[in-house]
Amino acid sequence: MSIKLPKSIEDYFAADRNGGPDAVAATFAENGVVKDEGRTHVGLDAIRKWKAGSTQKYSYTVEPFFMATENGRTLVTSHLIGDFPGSPVDLRYFFVLADAKIAELEITV
Repeated sequence: MSIKLPKSIEDYFAADRNGGPDAVAATFAENGVVKDEGRTHVGLDAIRKWKAGSTQKYSYTVEPFFMATENGRTLVTSHLIGDFPGSPVDLRYFFVLADAKIAELEITV
């Protein structure tokens, strides 16, 4: 199923698929925050390092299939398949957007 995502979120998933850590970091506000795997990453350098680390550890594909707005956040549920423990899995991405950038992203199961 194809869904229509807000541009900044669409840019995030495109960067994750094709662009690497610099492209992913570029989708965030300067003081952006990522919460993933029990850790919090604040700022573009930390986000770049987070994405570089996950890219080195795992290969995966991600396919967003559901979107909703909840308490000022945009929830995107995506199906991930890869070489990580527990694959395949559906993950929930909670985005907070600000000025066409991602201010916050929390990834949960």
